[in-house]
Amino acid sequence: MYKMKRKIFALLVIASSLLLSCNNGNKSIKNNQIMEVTKEEKEGVIRAIDFYVEGGRKADGKITANAFADTATMSWTENGVLKSVPIKVLYDGFDNGEPMEAHYELTYLNVEKNVAIARIESQFGANKYADMFTLVKDGDQWKIVSKVYQSI
Repeated sequence: MYKMKRKIFALLVIASSLLLSCNNGNKSIKNNQIMEVTKEEKEGVIRAIDFYVEGGRKADGKITANAFADTATMSWTENGVLKSVPIKVLYDGFDNGEPMEAHYELTYLNVEKNVAIARIESQFGANKYADMFTLVKDGDQWKIVSKVYQSI
């Protein structure tokens, strides 16, 4: 009976430890954070994001194109329906717009070798967005391969 109680106690301790570590992991996902990345990785990702924002600021899709892979896509929901388009739609939107005030804050960055996930809170004119990007390193340049966004 004593051995059985010890085994049950040991299992409860292990289960409690696992639950605590899972809860701590979930808590970190909820907080805006920059994961441990090198200075070079962060600067490379920011360089791509800067091209995106600068193109909006100057109403110049050619500048924005420097941020994205040729095959990149942009996705969002509209009235509960998924929309997904080639990134050229973004370039055309900037080209057909007017220069505007634009800025952003990097709120999340995670890099694993040659791939990265980044989240920014951006503002283009009066419009505010949560932008999320998937990036891949192409040679020595980071390129955005997917942009998803939500108006905030």
